[in-house]
Amino acid sequence: MTDIAVVILNFNGIGFLRSFLETVVKYSGQNNTEVYVADNGSTDSSLTWLSENRRDVKLINLGTNHGFAGGYNLALNQIKAKYYVLLNSDVEVTEGWLTPLTEHLENNQGVAACQPKILSWSIRDHFEYAGASGGFIDKYGYPFCRGRILNHVEKDEGQYNKDATIFWSSGACMMIRSEAWERCGGFDAAFFAHMEEIDLCWRLNNAGYKISCIPASVVYHVGGGTLPYDSPFKTYLNFRNSLFLLYKNLEKTDLRRTMFIRRLLDGFAAIVFLFTGRVSSFLSVLKAHRDYYRGITDLKEKRKAVQKLKQNNYSAPVLNKSIVFEFYARGKKTFTSLNLTT
Repeated sequence: MTDIAVVILNFNGIGFLRSFLETVVKYSGQNNTEVYVADNGSTDSSLTWLSENRRDVKLINLGTNHGFAGGYNLALNQIKAKYYVLLNSDVEVTEGWLTPLTEHLENNQGVAACQPKILSWSIRDHFEYAGASGGFIDKYGYPFCRGRILNHVEKDEGQYNKDATIFWSSGACMMIRSEAWERCGGFDAAFFAHMEEIDLCWRLNNAGYKISCIPASVVYHVGGGTLPYDSPFKTYLNFRNSLFLLYKNLEKTDLRRTMFIRRLLDGFAAIVFLFTGRVSSFLSVLKAHRDYYRGITDLKEKRKAVQKLKQNNYSAPVLNKSIVFEFYARGKKTFTSLNLTT
């Protein structure tokens, strides 16, 4: 069994593989590490290019597109390693990037997963939207990061260079113990893509593990490599999966009230989309809520499974406020201004 398996899930990402895979191999070859590409049914020339040019990479052909969540579940089932590293194809790693992550997990047995500092590939002195320097959520399920609050992304000035306990690790680059992955069930394939890592990390928290950001490790993320940030399908997934996330993981005492308020907030967002001419996004919100209700029976069973994971000393670092209110009403647009202890 290898110590570390770096696993890149690829879907029609030939351009990113050509740009970034060589660096991943170059900077990941130490410490009994193997690099895998799991192809999620690409219809471009990814498979041909890999077979002809990257014989130093192990290829897993999944045959069809199972989504981010389902694809990783299937791929990791075929790999034996102490640690998995989930790495987006549009990430540029840096020399020595694995060492701080590995050392942290080796020295902190209670930590299940960790992420590096994730900076923007195109604006390299700024954080990247999807993960920045570690993720959190507010009481209504809205994610935010050290370095990114809603749509406001901060410049990296070393303000988040301290190791921190976080709520969720970005799926763009996450190192996780295989034992913790298996114990908590991996990703929920019903999410397909987006927020599945937050759902998994909530379960990890429930099971008594901690999650960390280790900024001594740095990577650069292009972002929006598979779905553009303004894609109606991405809007649909984010709204639907937020509902999935909350229903599965909220405490019983908070469930009814929180879901009611979240529905009101989503309704307001839908109206804004409609009156600003974003009709496709408006329809995406409606479809998200429709499909949430259609899936409620399965969600009830998944909620029961989550409850079984919970430890008596469970205390997840959830912001007991509305990040939307903090941002728009109180003008708090940086993580530091929230005065959270990490």
